[in-house]
Amino acid sequence: MTEQLPDYLVLREEQWNIMLVDVIKRAPEEACGLLGGKGRDVVDVIPVTNVLHSPVRYRMAPEEQLAAFNYLDQLDLDPIGIYHSHPIGPQVPSETDFKESYYPEAVYLIWSRSGDDWNCRGFILSTDDPIEIPLKIVRDK
Repeated sequence: MTEQLPDYLVLREEQWNIMLVDVIKRAPEEACGLLGGKGRDVVDVIPVTNVLHSPVRYRMAPEEQLAAFNYLDQLDLDPIGIYHSHPIGPQVPSETDFKESYYPEAVYLIWSRSGDDWNCRGFILSTDDPIEIPLKIVRDK
């Protein structure tokens, strides 16, 4: 993970859309995946199977998660973020999110739904209270 907490996270539209398509496709189950990058810049988004197939919890498929970490390592990228969805939950981290936040320097992106619209917010979960990290979406070149 990164050594310094970012003051914001930068994603390209394509990366944003990869996550959005994933959370829509997997609903009503929670979707999940990894973000690889450098510093505050996301370079790659890797969807990972939720082996719990649950609408209220996720656990990444271990073999896919390991493959994703190896892939990022080969590209000299850091795992700077983790995304998952709350298809029936709040736009804020749950108690379970805090308990299972094993990467204290990662930005946790939480997708949630309001009607038919999906929204995403980023958080650092290494303290008792979540620290919101703004997400900057830039146009693809």
